[in-house]
Amino acid sequence: MKSWVRSLAPRVETLPVRLAVSLPGGVRLGAHDPEVTLVFTRWSSLAAFAAGRMGAVAADVVEGRARLEGAMRPVMQAVASLLPTTAAALPAEPLAHAGIRMLARLRSLAAHTRQRDARQIRFHYDVSDAFYALWLDPLRVYSCAYFGNGQATLDQAQEAKLDLICRKLMLRPGERFLDIGAGWGGLLLWAARHYGVQAHGITLSRNQHAHVSHLIESQGLSGCVRIDLMDYRDLDESRPYDKIASVGMFEHVGQARMGEYFSKIVRLLRLGGMVMNHGITATPTPPSRIDPGLSAFIGRYIFPGGELLPAHEVLGHLAGAGLEMVDIENLRPHYARTLWAWSDRLESRLDEARQALEAQAGAAAPRVLRAYRLYLAGCAMAFERGWLALHQIVATRPTGDVAHGRLPGAQSDYPFSREHLHTPTCFTSSSPKSPAT
Repeated sequence: MKSWVRSLAPRVETLPVRLAVSLPGGVRLGAHDPEVTLVFTRWSSLAAFAAGRMGAVAADVVEGRARLEGAMRPVMQAVASLLPTTAAALPAEPLAHAGIRMLARLRSLAAHTRQRDARQIRFHYDVSDAFYALWLDPLRVYSCAYFGNGQATLDQAQEAKLDLICRKLMLRPGERFLDIGAGWGGLLLWAARHYGVQAHGITLSRNQHAHVSHLIESQGLSGCVRIDLMDYRDLDESRPYDKIASVGMFEHVGQARMGEYFSKIVRLLRLGGMVMNHGITATPTPPSRIDPGLSAFIGRYIFPGGELLPAHEVLGHLAGAGLEMVDIENLRPHYARTLWAWSDRLESRLDEARQALEAQAGAAAPRVLRAYRLYLAGCAMAFERGWLALHQIVATRPTGDVAHGRLPGAQSDYPFSREHLHTPTCFTSSSPKSPAT
């Protein structure tokens, strides 16, 4: 046995979970009664595992070159313990930094044309509506829930999140409300039904567009809700909106187009109006601690073109476009809990998930399912350990709008107190009782 293979044994035996590793040829290392078993059929896969290149190991699992046996929670405990703990060396010369930044910007620009964005969105969101319905809540809200009450179920927490967004934006009957990246319509329909707004949503997903269109018609909301299949860059600016939300969408915008994204929002928003951007943000954790090929794995199998920025850079782009941040909240622990809930639901319905995927993905269904199992549990671990964050940022377009040549001033709809965050005062008379929070 190679010396580097023998050196794996003590590492495997000291993990916080009972792990067994099956080597090519059948030799086993680690626990005799494992919670988790990794079966390698190729030495190259085992070498990636020994080097802590977990993105490569995950790809091997998806492609069937390695096999994973065990529940996802202990699997992720083992993965976290095996990741490298030292930061990768960065180029010392400022010129090298500038070159890397320029290259990253050019790649980001190329990755986020209208055509490529549409393909990338459909790659993920159009995989199968029936598959997503198995592990999302009944409203199919595919973003971080809000567990304001420690006893809340995922379904209750998603309703609470929708209502929290409506309260943060202080939605009022008759207002024009835009949802950029409306998903399966949860927020769009909630805002129309409970807050009486004229709601307009957009998406690049054909499946989502068809689903929301059906809901609008079946629920008799065609007079107050509209969904369009379109790119945010093509939205008409001639009639500004009162309030705008973008939930789980700006991760697809691209770092190089972030200024363009917020500038477009400014042009879509009336003076004094409010916008809420809800999205995943990067954290200062050393890249090698969390990303030994994991971003490449996510980009290849789950979110092609996805790019994350730290919160301070997001705020810089927002301010540069002429918006004023008035409220910010980090929901990182809420997203960890949301993702684990999704993962647990998927794990409990694997046979149904495989069948749902087979109806659309055919022979690729097992591969897609393996990718999503690793993605959901891996992201849950990343948020749980603080490697990623989730920020809700509320901003206003000040009436003075100095950045766009108007008279000085900074008035907006945002109040002097924060009482509106805790009391749902904007419900219409026909709305049901407040959701659990």
